[in-house]
Amino acid sequence: MKILHLETSSKNCSVAISEGKKLLCLCEETSENYKQSELLHTFVKWAIEGAQISLKELDAVSLGAGPGSYTGLRIGASAAKGFCYGLNIPLIAVNSLETLAAPFLATDFDLVIPMADARRMEVYCSVYDGNNGQVITETEAKVLDETSFQELSDKKVLFAGDGARKAKEILQLPDATFNAGVLPSAQYLIGKAADKFEAQNFEDIAYFEPYYLKDFQGVKKK
Repeated sequence: MKILHLETSSKNCSVAISEGKKLLCLCEETSENYKQSELLHTFVKWAIEGAQISLKELDAVSLGAGPGSYTGLRIGASAAKGFCYGLNIPLIAVNSLETLAAPFLATDFDLVIPMADARRMEVYCSVYDGNNGQVITETEAKVLDETSFQELSDKKVLFAGDGARKAKEILQLPDATFNAGVLPSAQYLIGKAADKFEAQNFEDIAYFEPYYLKDFQGVKKK
């Protein structure tokens, strides 16, 4: 199977092409200005060329479905639906927090907590078993305070994602590890997307909506 992967839920605009569970090409760029609308289709073109295939060879499109940036998710979902309709191929959706957790599973951590910044002291997060990757706590929007995650103080915990920066400032967990430099990447959609393709676990393209988790809140420019 050849799959196009789109991940636009964060400041990282990321596109990948895979065959089976093998990465063929990855194009991505992180920008503080959220450049998905400018870069996404160019990156798709480059990824297709880099993988040395044509669009007509694609068997599916997988999308990092959120939670994350409202505008980024809208852009990614619109593009994914367009490719699926145009090529008559299925759509696969993967929770974007899984792409944050994936690089750190089966390592030395008891728990991996992917954490995406949701403004102020709020984050989107979930909890994964660091050994087998099982979901312990489902995705939620959580307002952080000094008592957050205190029940995990006896565990070896990794907080990963741009939300880990604010977590490090406020959480009272001296033995925890915080990696704020990692962002969701299309390359980590590959494994889950391949499994979903094999199971024929596809989305209804017409009615699919990204995983916003909470309503859009606009910010007025100063």
